[in-house]
Amino acid sequence: MVGVGTVCKDDPRLTVRLVAGQNPLRIVVDSTLRTPLTAAVLAEGAAPGTVLAVTDFAPAAKRGKVHALGATVLCLPTNAGGRVDLMALLAALHQRGVGSVLVEGGAQMITALLQARLVDRLVICVAPKILGAGVEAVGDLGIRQLARALLMTDTSVTPYGVDLILDGRIEYPGTPPMTVENEVYARCVTVQ
Repeated sequence: MVGVGTVCKDDPRLTVRLVAGQNPLRIVVDSTLRTPLTAAVLAEGAAPGTVLAVTDFAPAAKRGKVHALGATVLCLPTNAGGRVDLMALLAALHQRGVGSVLVEGGAQMITALLQARLVDRLVICVAPKILGAGVEAVGDLGIRQLARALLMTDTSVTPYGVDLILDGRIEYPGTPPMTVENEVYARCVTVQ
């Protein structure tokens, strides 16, 4: 799953490469349907394996064009900011048999998922390169006290060439344990 910003900036294919395997379901969160019809997730036969999560703000004519290409268009409720309600998206995906979601989105998508407390696992690639201010991986979560910080538990560190892969579960301080009822779709996102 990626946001429309990643699609417009990087035009990812979101397919399996370099190893054998079946392509995953590609999910693009795009409230107003800015995804170009020529995007790699829609072009050259890719559309049937792509879901675009939109809102009522997405033009009906363009929704029809995307659907005609073979993509699935999910029109979902909005959150308070007028964007796709991510909990509603996960619930809709769960109803379609999706049990987990790998997010390779940018800072906006990752921040929104963390703010909504929908991430259960975080995989971080740390490269031995210093950029200074650099590119923000996670935006402002509004956490101002160390005691309220999100915690990574059950962590592992794996060398991958010169990079390090940090993998761990996310815990949200002050959040009651998940129940079976909401665990099904509320805790099925892995951010990488």
